[in-house]
This record gives sequence, C-alpha cells and structure tokens, in this order.
Amino acid sequence: MSGVIVGFGVIASIVAVGYLLGRWPVLGPHAREVLGRLAFYVASPALLFTLLVDTDLSLMVSGPVVVSLLSVFAVASVFLVVGLVRRWGVGPTTAGTLASSYVNAGNLGLPVAAYVLGDATLVAPILLLQLLVLAPVGLTVLDLNRGEVRGLGPVVRRSLGTPVRNPILIGSLAGVAVSASGWTPPGPLMEPFELVGAMAVPSMLLAFGISLNGSRMPGRGPEKAPMFLAVALKSLVQPAVAWALGAWVFALEGADLFSVVVLAALPTAQNVFNYATMYRTSEAMVREVVLVTTFLTVPVLLGVTLLLG
Repeated sequence: MSGVIVGFGVIASIVAVGYLLGRWPVLGPHAREVLGRLAFYVASPALLFTLLVDTDLSLMVSGPVVVSLLSVFAVASVFLVVGLVRRWGVGPTTAGTLASSYVNAGNLGLPVAAYVLGDATLVAPILLLQLLVLAPVGLTVLDLNRGEVRGLGPVVRRSLGTPVRNPILIGSLAGVAVSASGWTPPGPLMEPFELVGAMAVPSMLLAFGISLNGSRMPGRGPEKAPMFLAVALKSLVQPAVAWALGAWVFALEGADLFSVVVLAALPTAQNVFNYATMYRTSEAMVREVVLVTTFLTVPVLLGVTLLLG
C-alpha cells in the first residue's frame, strides 16, 4: 500500500499547488486553458512517445490485457446505453463514457504498478488500449459533434481523418512504430522528448487544481445523474468485472489476477478532464468524476489488496 500512498501524495500536492494558483491568479485568467493546451498538443504526445518506444508489443495479446479490454468495454457500454436511453446528449454521453472507463494508467498507474505490483511495465498495455482505441473513438465523436458536418461522405472523411490529426494519437502511433521496428533511438535524440514529456502530468494536474477553485461540491450540479453513474461504474463495477472475468473466464490467479483488478480499480484518468476542457463539454461533471474516483481509489485498492494481495 505504500506505493498507493506515495502516488496519491504526489498527485494531491500538485493539485493543491494548482488550486493555490487559481486562488491567487499569478499565471493570469487563462492559465487553465493554456496549461490544458500545452498538455494536449505538446507535452502529452512527447510523453506517450517516450513511454511506448520501449514497449513490448507482444504484451497486447496476453490474457490479462484481454481481461482489461473486456472490463473497459463492459462499463463503457453500460454508460453509453444509459446515456442514449436518457438522452443526455452526444457530448455528455461521450465524456461520461470515457470518464466511467478510462483508467489513470499514467500519473497514478505507474507508481502503483511499480510499488504495489512490482512491475511498472504492466500499465503499458492498458495505456496502448486507451490511447489507440478509446481516445481516438471518443475524440472523433466529440470532433464530429462539435463540427458542422452534413452528408455521409463528409462524415466518413472527417471520422477517418480526425484520429490522425490528433496530437496524442500521433505521438502514440509514432512510439508504437518505433517499438515495432526494433530500432532503439539514441539517447541524445530522446532527451528533448523526455524533457518536454515531463511537463505533461504536472500541467494536467495544475490545470485540474486551478479548475477546483470556486467549484461546487460534487453531486450538486445539473449532471449529477451521469456523474454518480460514472463514479459507480469506474470505482466499483469495473474492478468487479475484471475480477469476475479474470477468475471465472480466463482462469487467472495469483499475481496476474491481482494486477488486472488493481489496474481496473484505478480512478478516472486526468486525460478525460483535459479532453472535456478542450472540447468544452461536461467539464464540471468530468472534474467531479475524476475527483470522487480518486478519493475512492484508496479504500477500493485497500480492499482489493486485503482480498487478493
């Protein structure tokens, strides 16, 4: 559990600094938007490129990865269906679908995998899954919803072109391509990417902290129903589905079963709030989901550790 405490301590301290920056706006009135754009367009692509360059792509076909994929798909499908039935709208439904299933495998998953699971590379497959499937699909839908596109032809062309114009996906695909080629980039070539990529997580956390200044308590806004549903799916249903699939369907046990449940129990990724900010859709709802699931992760991970660790 020490790794969980360390990871949350680091995150909380940076968010607190962001909150203070929001209270005393020394960075100006548009600091949150600037930090969000910095993370989205520059720092995150560089970070993901450096993470995926050395990833063993064979991990993507292992049993634990399939369990993670199915657990993500299960909870995302539930939110999507409920959103469509309740007519919450394309933007809120898409943002809520991502918030209910998109795992914080980066800034929290890495320390948890390193200190709790003993292997930081365990988060690489779920990072790839989210970046190569969830994020492109979600961002494409948000792009199409925001644009004035009419006719089947323009919709198809835009839906096919949107992912390859997304800087986060470009950085991810570049890293995957280098990894697949077997070429190891020299250190001097990678250093600029590593330096710029190091800004990604702090930028997102600072922007999140700034957004908390003056915000209401979670669950009191007009989108409280989607918020509570996303929290329940992310914090409770997803790890339960991962455990059921791992134990009963894929016969995982020991460290493999423990790792897939722990990774599924991680909170909603800060990236989702960054996406909501960029597309100006359901920002308050996503912020509340990130905040509540982050607080719930400590007791959930403690329970998982006691039961399976």
